[in-house]
Amino acid sequence: MITRLTVKTLKHTATIVAMGVVSVMALSWSHSSAAANEAINQVSLEFGVGMYQPDRQTNDATYRPLADYLAERLGRPVRLRTVDSWEGLAKSLANGETDMALMGPWGYVLADQYAGAQVVSTILYRGKPEYHGLIITHPDSGIQTIDDLLGPAGRQATFAFGDKGSTSGYLIPLTFFLQNNVDPQKHFARVLHTKHQAIEMQVTSGRITAGADYDRNRNAMIAQGLITAKDSKVIWQSPPLPNDAFAVSAKLYEDSAFVMQLRAALADIGSQLPDNPRLLPPDYTGFIDSQRQRYEPIREAGLVSGALKPNP
Repeated sequence: MITRLTVKTLKHTATIVAMGVVSVMALSWSHSSAAANEAINQVSLEFGVGMYQPDRQTNDATYRPLADYLAERLGRPVRLRTVDSWEGLAKSLANGETDMALMGPWGYVLADQYAGAQVVSTILYRGKPEYHGLIITHPDSGIQTIDDLLGPAGRQATFAFGDKGSTSGYLIPLTFFLQNNVDPQKHFARVLHTKHQAIEMQVTSGRITAGADYDRNRNAMIAQGLITAKDSKVIWQSPPLPNDAFAVSAKLYEDSAFVMQLRAALADIGSQLPDNPRLLPPDYTGFIDSQRQRYEPIREAGLVSGALKPNP
């Protein structure tokens, strides 16, 4: 009887101990998991934006409300970073300096090509997910049409591109020139690269002959009184181009729950603009969900121009 009682007692005791160990382990795992989630939620998201405004201070002030809104919706600190060039912004997303970015289409394609960055949304301008590249000149430049620029008169011209990460400032006009058998470096008397705002300022003041820009920038500069429409003559307009991409790094894109949360936050902005118009600059009206395929025309232009090398 004593032997049986002892064995039974031991078995019962072992069961209780085992249950206690499991409970402690479950509680420990639960605490560890909660702590890990809390730690993740405290890690800042680096949010890069291009230089849409004439200077860094104005650019930061313009996009800080969007960064603050995203921090609230995502439950994580969001640190805003203005990057001076479109090429630099693409590189920052590719090398991990930024986690997410509002960037030009060509910059997104570059970041996708070389580091697997993924678009989640496309910004809307006046309700549309598209815009146009432009070539502009001063009415007194001696260049009246795009054919003038492509012809003998263009050989005396100074032409300004944006930086090499710009869609409308570089890739699209470069592709247009090459498709018309014009090598800009050989055709124009001088070629330079600068910011979109500087191109408009130099063209309208007569310091350069012509340059590449986009309708959203030209419209904004006219509205702000920085240039006048009569001094910025449009001689060429591109087909519709996909608007700027809100993209995330390849690593962040692996978190499908986060991507879903981010898309929802961006999609809700349009309905909140009437009460909080500072969330986006004037004439920008929200975001729509987007996929890589929307930017295929930009990728094709990169391949045609030779600016993008095919994947091996």
